[in-house]
Amino acid sequence: MTGGAPTALHVLRVFCGGEGRGGNLLGVVADGAAFPAGPDRQALAARLGFSETVFLDDGARAVADIYTPGLRLPFAGHPLVGAAWLLRHLGRPVATLRPPAGEVAVAYDGEFTWVRGRPEWATGRRTERYGSPDEVDALPAPPPGEGWLYAWAWRDRDGGSVRARGFPRRDDNLAEDEATGAAALTLTHELGRALDIRQGAGSQILTRPRPGGAIDIGGRVALAEIREVAT
Repeated sequence: MTGGAPTALHVLRVFCGGEGRGGNLLGVVADGAAFPAGPDRQALAARLGFSETVFLDDGARAVADIYTPGLRLPFAGHPLVGAAWLLRHLGRPVATLRPPAGEVAVAYDGEFTWVRGRPEWATGRRTERYGSPDEVDALPAPPPGEGWLYAWAWRDRDGGSVRARGFPRRDDNLAEDEATGAAALTLTHELGRALDIRQGAGSQILTRPRPGGAIDIGGRVALAEIREVAT
């Protein structure tokens, strides 16, 4: 689809660290209707090159459509945290987002935005524990092998603090994911406890298990820029 009026793209940094460092870049098209679902959205996500781009449809219901540069996702943590934050920033806070996976509860708590997901929505990510944060830091990007790898080590086991790095290892030129909500959800499910995850170059992801197997994922979000994209 080409030749239409430009549409605003909000570029966010999701899961920023406490010092304002880090955060995974995310593109959000608040007026999702400007890009029909399917090839046009996939093409924009590929052109932008962020780990994910999210399109918001049906404003009252807050339908969220999520794309990596190469595929559509039913659920992803950092796009949903970012979309929920942006809607509040635009004066339209929501209690629920609706990606293809199902209804996602949203909560706002001071500087943190939270979304609630389920482990079965975050399949396909293998976690691997290393002996120390230094071992995680020493890994090449990406490490040899195939398939999504979430490499992690305890920083403070008693305090639930983790060092992690995420490697999609897929054919879209993304060597390392700065902050990955779905992988954090998977690790939280496997360990069965709340975590404070320090991922990438300076990002922070908080998680907390909920009754019934659901898991909350929370983090800080900052607006990086607003640009126009052609439809």
